[in-house]
Amino acid sequence: MKKITFALLSIAFLTACMKDHNADMKMLLNITHPAIYVVNGEGNSLSVIDLTDNTVKHDILLGEAGVDHSKMSAASFMYPHHISLNKLKTKLVIGVPNMDLSLGHSAQPHGGKEKGNIVVVDARTGETLKVLELTKPCHNAIFSPDDKEIWASQMEMEGKILVYDAQTYTLKNTVKVGKMPAEVTFSYDGKIAFVTNGHDNTVSAIDASTKVMLKTISVGKNPVGAWTGVDNKNYCDNEDGKTVSVINANTLNVENTIDLGFTPDYVAFLPTLQEVWVTGGKEGKVSFFKLNNGNYTKTGEVVTGAGAHAIQFSQDYKTAYVTNQKANSVTILNVDTKTKLKDLTVGTKPNGITARF
Repeated sequence: MKKITFALLSIAFLTACMKDHNADMKMLLNITHPAIYVVNGEGNSLSVIDLTDNTVKHDILLGEAGVDHSKMSAASFMYPHHISLNKLKTKLVIGVPNMDLSLGHSAQPHGGKEKGNIVVVDARTGETLKVLELTKPCHNAIFSPDDKEIWASQMEMEGKILVYDAQTYTLKNTVKVGKMPAEVTFSYDGKIAFVTNGHDNTVSAIDASTKVMLKTISVGKNPVGAWTGVDNKNYCDNEDGKTVSVINANTLNVENTIDLGFTPDYVAFLPTLQEVWVTGGKEGKVSFFKLNNGNYTKTGEVVTGAGAHAIQFSQDYKTAYVTNQKANSVTILNVDTKTKLKDLTVGTKPNGITARF
């Protein structure tokens, strides 16, 4: 009788331990459907939209798995910002400035924390694979076009770009750029890396392979991102200048300037209609511009939501997804008719967005 009682107690003890262990483990997902990933800045999470029916299927809390919980928790960083998907479509990388950039790029570090982070996430399971701590805030982190590297800026007066090995996460290169660099992007052909230097009013053009500085390009006042167009042009939003500088990635010259009349948040080029889409967060709208006789003219606008920010087109360019930072939503637009199809509620202060088709 004693032996049976001991056995039952042992089973009960093991079962309880297993329950506690399972409670501490993060349930891994299996995201096989085409998806859009939305970074929720204040929510420290990713919302996953299923593109087969345009519904939010998952909410992934960043920093839950794949890290040493004795040294780091999901609250160890704040306000993840922009996001990048690797070419193999297996990993996501997110830059964490630890400051609320929905308040503008003059925002102060959260809780006095002046360090940034890079977070790598498994695109299928949602598992946090790696968290790198940086010495300064970073506006974004991005995979190189060949998938071998992760590039991130360091937002400081003596600006620099950090280049990490995408497999081992070891630092490979440091490239000096201008003052207070923000976004790192690449030309569509993958040959050039562009870095916007907010306090210099310039864009650094770097050979993506050799890491050699090719040119410093003068643009408008307070540039934030030189956004990639499939036409091999990069569209640089100048926040204080209220303009967009159109950079030819082949010549590394500014070939045109779009006068907006409002502060831009993000720029996207729509190849099917040869349009430039620009979000205005303060107005909560997207404006459309088209090149006509050498000049860009505004052809229309549509209201999405408060704090309109980043834009992602569907694979066929028939649908657009716009994050609204202050409305906690993603607006889905019909590209041809410029009409709103629906608003999806996501996490708090959504900003960065990317798609896996």
